Amino acid sequence: MAEAYVTSDEHPACGICPSRRFPLGAFDVLERPSRDCPFNPADGHRYTTDGVPVCVHPEKVGIPAGRYRTDGLPVATKLALPDDVAELDSYLRDMMHSAAPGVLELLIEQAATEIPRTFPEVDVITALRRALS
Repeated sequence: MAEAYVTSDEHPACGICPSRRFPLGAFDVLERPSRDCPFNPADGHRYTTDGVPVCVHPEKVGIPAGRYRTDGLPVATKLALPDDVAELDSYLRDMMHSAAPGVLELLIEQAATEIPRTFPEVDVITALRRALS
C-alpha cells in the first residue's frame, strides 16, 4: 500500500481525515460536509455514495477541493500570494507546512516564479528558507 498523504502528527488535518490513511489522489476533497458525502457512524469517516473516502477541509489538507479519486483529477494547486509583502513570510510558512511532499514541490516551483513578479525586492531563496525552517 502507498504511503498516506499526511504522515506528521503536527499536520493540521483532522485525526480521522482520509489523508492520514490514503495517498494523494486516493480520496476526494470537498469544500464542506454535504449529502454527497454522508458520515458513516460505523467507522467515523465520510464517503461518496460510491464508497470513495472524502475529506471536507481543503484548507487543512492544503489542496483545493476536487474529486481526485472519483474523476481521476490530477492535484493542481495555485499559490495565492498576499497583497502585502509584510504578510509573505507567514503566508509561505502556513502554506508550506500544511502541504504534502508532492504538493510542496509544486508550491516551491510556483513561489520561485511568482515571488519575483509580485515582490521584486524579495530574495526568493531567503523567503523560502524562512518558510521551510
